[in-house]
Amino acid sequence: MEKRKGQGLFITLCVAPAVILFTIFMIVPTLNVFRMSLFERGAYSPTETFVGFNNFKILFSDPKFIASMQNTILLIVVVTVVTFAFALTFAAILTKEKIKGQNFFRVIFYIPNILSIVVIAGIFSAIYKPENGMLNSILSMFSGKTVMLLWKDQPLVVISVIIAMVWQAIGYYMVMYMASMSSVPLSLYESASLDGAGRITQFFQLTIPLVWTNIRTTLTFFIISTINMAFLFVKSMVAKGMMDVGLSFMYNQKDAGLYGYSMAAGVIIFLFSFLLSAFVNRATKREPLEF
Repeated sequence: MEKRKGQGLFITLCVAPAVILFTIFMIVPTLNVFRMSLFERGAYSPTETFVGFNNFKILFSDPKFIASMQNTILLIVVVTVVTFAFALTFAAILTKEKIKGQNFFRVIFYIPNILSIVVIAGIFSAIYKPENGMLNSILSMFSGKTVMLLWKDQPLVVISVIIAMVWQAIGYYMVMYMASMSSVPLSLYESASLDGAGRITQFFQLTIPLVWTNIRTTLTFFIISTINMAFLFVKSMVAKGMMDVGLSFMYNQKDAGLYGYSMAAGVIIFLFSFLLSAFVNRATKREPLEF
């Protein structure tokens, strides 16, 4: 009995610092965001005026906020689909096909993930430069005339951000899926080949189901992280006012002195991400396929 009490005390002492820090730096600020969303307050003013849900009423009728959330949803859908499609395809090719230098390709694809967003934004800003950027130079070479597309202006700015986000994320998930796919026994693919299943059929009916648990887990985390990544890319790459996502709209309201209104936007984004993760987790639930 005394031994169990001693073990319980030891576990409590080990866990307590993490719980305390999490409460102070995560739980309390989150609850404070909910509280502040019900008040009207300037960014640097101590005076608070309770307005109830008035901030939310204004928010849902604000066309700029609606447009920013539409951009957020667009980036989540497109970036997720394109990233996972390429990551799974490249992982399957590098895992199953006998390609020389597989480790080299792993490193090359993974490098963008270790670069900071600011560095990636700088790289793509140079690529998108209208006068002598690499992208316009390539298009000019193939078209035979000078191309001066403004990649970071409307209407191409969304496409430019999508390309940068996909390039940054593919390598990380490709490496993760390669690890999962390499654990699938080759005998399963040999049996499928004897039954007449081609490479594409094996990919969709054998490889994907067998690594589905990994796909499902990474999919949920990626969708939620895309909300934050979209903000970082927009702030680093795009001129102010050219494109907004949910979090950049929230920060702009804070900079304008509308602190309570900004917190209301933060609450909506928090609830949106929470509900989205629950929906994705529910929609992708299926019985695991074992081998």
